[in-house]
Amino acid sequence: MGILTAMTPSLDRVVDGILASYRDIGGINHLEGPNLPSQQSVARIVEDLESLVFPGFRAEQNLDLAGLRWAIGAKVSSVFRALSAETERSLRYTCRIVKDCTRNEDCRGEAEELVHGLLEKIPEIRRKVSRDVEAANRGDPAARSSEEVILSYPGVEAIMVHRIAHELWVRDVAMIPRMMSEYLHGKTGIDIHPGAAIGDSFFIDHGTGVVIGETTVIGGSVKLYQGVTLGALSVQKELANRKRHPTLEDDVTVYAGATILGGETVIGRGSVIGGNVWLTSSVPPGSRIYHTPTQVERGRAAKDA
Repeated sequence: MGILTAMTPSLDRVVDGILASYRDIGGINHLEGPNLPSQQSVARIVEDLESLVFPGFRAEQNLDLAGLRWAIGAKVSSVFRALSAETERSLRYTCRIVKDCTRNEDCRGEAEELVHGLLEKIPEIRRKVSRDVEAANRGDPAARSSEEVILSYPGVEAIMVHRIAHELWVRDVAMIPRMMSEYLHGKTGIDIHPGAAIGDSFFIDHGTGVVIGETTVIGGSVKLYQGVTLGALSVQKELANRKRHPTLEDDVTVYAGATILGGETVIGRGSVIGGNVWLTSSVPPGSRIYHTPTQVERGRAAKDA
């Protein structure tokens, strides 16, 4: 106690300095107005939504048919309450920064309506995710079963959460879709912006380092390997509302380390983009694009023989 008392004046000065920085440094404070969505709460909601999409895979206790309705009903109610509360925070934040907000303070009712709409989409999301799981099981010779894919493939978890976050994104819910995608980014190393439009039977093999930008459009039966970037040619803020990221048509495969950039770049149906390729222009359907390696000899770059 004596040591703590002796330190108090020194700690008081520390506190005064921190408070002064709050007054002097703006842009990273949120001291007034409604609470923002909670990272911890959103992470728990993601885990609960996963248990609805993959029943029996994300629970320590066995689910039996006799008690299934009760268990799923309890989980749906829990998600509805928690996500409605976080969505209300998001809507109130939006009202605070947008002029002429027309919500008339009825953010809670709108939040519940948005979340109810998302939960109604769960069966459709499950149908899409089942095709993603099938694509992974079919597309990877190392896969032994769908169960193994669901439990151990980071790409499957990433696309599953993306399909949920995308539903909130298209409903103009602020922050929460990004928080969901970044939570999975931290878990899997796969960065999928919730704005990206991704077709059925999508498979990311291995996954680490994959980046899929906001305005990317991906067709059906597309396969990406680790380290692929689907990005923008420019990061100028004034281009925020334009298509900045590429389009991949159906049945495209992109191998490890490839970078494809630009909103006008279209990878034609059935094309194969080899590892470490750098692309900033479109290629026609059925293309085979490969990187020509170089080696450095005595300070000069020369093509391999």
